[in-house]
Amino acid sequence: MLRFLAYAWPMIPVTRFAPSPTGHLHVGGARTALFCWAFAKRLGGRFMIRIEDTDAARSSDESARGILDDLAWLGLEWDDGPTLAVGHGARERTLGAGSRAVGPFFQAQRVSIYNAYIEFLFSIGRAYPAFETSAELDAARKEATARKATFKYPRPADVVPGVAPTARVARAEAGEAHVVRFVMPGEGISVKDEVLGEVKFAAGEVDDFVIRKADGLPTYHFAVVIDDELMGVTHVLRAQEHLINTPRHVALQRALLRLVDDRDAGKGTTGAGFRTPRFAHMPLISNMDGSKMSKRDKAKAGRKALKDALAKGSDVLTVAGQCGVEAAALQEFAEGENDRIDLAQAVAKQFKVALPEIEVWDYRESGYLPEAVINFLSLLGWNPGQKTADGKDLEKFDHAFLAENFSLERIGKQAAKFDRQKLLSFNADALMGLSDAALESRLRGWAAEHRPELAARLATQPAERLAGLVRMAKPRCKTLADFERVIAFALVRDGDVVIDPAARVKVEAAAGWREHVVAFRGLLAGLEPFTPAGLEAALAALASERGVKLGEVAQSVRVALTGTTVSPPLGEALAALGRASSLARIDRLLA
Repeated sequence: MLRFLAYAWPMIPVTRFAPSPTGHLHVGGARTALFCWAFAKRLGGRFMIRIEDTDAARSSDESARGILDDLAWLGLEWDDGPTLAVGHGARERTLGAGSRAVGPFFQAQRVSIYNAYIEFLFSIGRAYPAFETSAELDAARKEATARKATFKYPRPADVVPGVAPTARVARAEAGEAHVVRFVMPGEGISVKDEVLGEVKFAAGEVDDFVIRKADGLPTYHFAVVIDDELMGVTHVLRAQEHLINTPRHVALQRALLRLVDDRDAGKGTTGAGFRTPRFAHMPLISNMDGSKMSKRDKAKAGRKALKDALAKGSDVLTVAGQCGVEAAALQEFAEGENDRIDLAQAVAKQFKVALPEIEVWDYRESGYLPEAVINFLSLLGWNPGQKTADGKDLEKFDHAFLAENFSLERIGKQAAKFDRQKLLSFNADALMGLSDAALESRLRGWAAEHRPELAARLATQPAERLAGLVRMAKPRCKTLADFERVIAFALVRDGDVVIDPAARVKVEAAAGWREHVVAFRGLLAGLEPFTPAGLEAALAALASERGVKLGEVAQSVRVALTGTTVSPPLGEALAALGRASSLARIDRLLA
C-alpha cells in the first residue's frame, strides 16, 4: 500500500530544513533553517524538519538528536518533523507533536516509497540500471583528464529515452550489482530563482546521474524531490552551493507523476505531475579572508598548532602520548592525510589553542546566548532595510521582529562574511541586556550543561554573594564562559587560594608592603558600609595618608584576595567576597 503518496499540497507556504545527521549543526545550516523558519512564520505557513539519513555509513541517531536539540536551543521550533521533548517539569513540551500526516520524517524509513517511484521511472523509460564498476568509472575519468576534458557519463547504447529498460531490469533483479541512473532530457532547463532571478542550464550540461546507490538507498537528489512533493513543500530556501543541483531536481519533477494509493487494486496508479517549488538560493557564508567557512577550519587550526610544536623540537610520538591519541593517526593528521576533529581538539587542548567555532554546539559550549546567535545569523545575507532613531541601519532585533519582517526580496546575492568579533559584540550586548536575576539563571543553566564543576561551586554560594558576583562580573564578560574566569577567585574556599609565586615575589619586593596591608586590614574590620565605593575610598585615603601610590597598597591586597595580580576593581572584588572572606584571605597572606 502506498499510503503516504497521496497527500495533497497545503494551501499555505511550507518550508523545510533537511540536515544530514553526520555531525553537529553547522552555522551555515543554522542560517538556512532560520530563513526557512522566518519565511514560513511571516506568511502563516509551516516550517518542517526532515532528516536525510540515507548515507548509512555516516549517519547516526546521536547526530540527529543533536541537530534537533541545537535547533530547539536556537528557538527554531518546527511545525512538522521528528518529535523532541524540551523543557522540564510543568514547562515540558514536545516539538513536532502536531505534525501533518506526511511522515516518516527520516528518509531511511521511506525507502519503499522511493522504490515505488524508481519502478515508475523504469516503466516510462526515464531510469535504468547501470552496471559499471567503480574501477571502470575511475579509469574513464582519468582518461578524460588526460584529454583535458570534463568527464561526462556516457549513456549506454541500449538505453533509449521513453523505452522501458526491460533487459537491464532483468539483470538487476537477477542480483547483478548496479546503481540506477536517471535519463536526463535533451532540452535545457530554465528556473526562476527568487534571489538570483532567471537561471538557465544548457542542454547536455548534466549527464545521467545516479538516483539509487548500489546499497539500494536513494541518492540525495532523488529522495529530496520525492519528499518535497509528497510533504507539500512549496518553497525551497537553500545555499547557493546547491544551485548546481537545481537542473537535476527540476528534470525529475517534470518526469514524475504522483502515485496514488489504489486500495481496491492493491497497487499504485498515477495521478498529477510533480510541482516545482519556488527556489531561493541564499549567499554562501565565508570567513573574513574570503575562504569557505567549513568544519575543516578546525583541523587546519589544530594542524598548525601541532606543526608549531614539532618545529620547536617536539616529536609526534611524544605529542601523541600527551594527547592520548594514536601516533600513526596523529602523523597522518600532521601530514594532512586526515582532518579528524577529535585529533584537532586533543592537540588544541594540549597546547591551549582555541579552535574556530564553526558549529552551533561550539557557540553553546562557549557560552553564547541563542538570541545573540540568531540575531547575528539573520544578518548573514539579509537585512531588514530599516533605520534606528539615530539614522543607523537597524541590526539588533529578536525572533518576533524577524518573523514579522523577513522577506526573500531583501536577501543579497554576494557571499556573507562571518565576523566573529561582531558576533561576540552582539553577545556581550545581549548579556548586558539581561536582568541580573535572568543572567544568573542563564549562567547556572549553562554551567550545569557544560561546566559541571563550576555548577557545583555556584550551588554552594550564598544567594546574596552569588548575586553580587554576577553583578560585578556582568560588564566584564562577553560570554557565559567568561564568568568562570572573572569570578573564579571568589568560588574557592578562603584557605584554598593558591598564590602565584611570581605574584608573591612582586608583593614582597615592594618596600613596606606588610605595613600597608596591616593598616588596610584594620580599616576593613570596621568599615561601614562595606560597598565597592566605600572600599575604594578607604583604600585611596589610606594610600594618601601613608604617602604612597594607590597601587602599592592595592596590589598586595589583590594578591591576597585572588592569588594573582589581576582581578576586577578591588572595591568590587572585596565587596563580592564579603568582609569575613576578605579578612581571612589577607590574614593568610600576612601569615
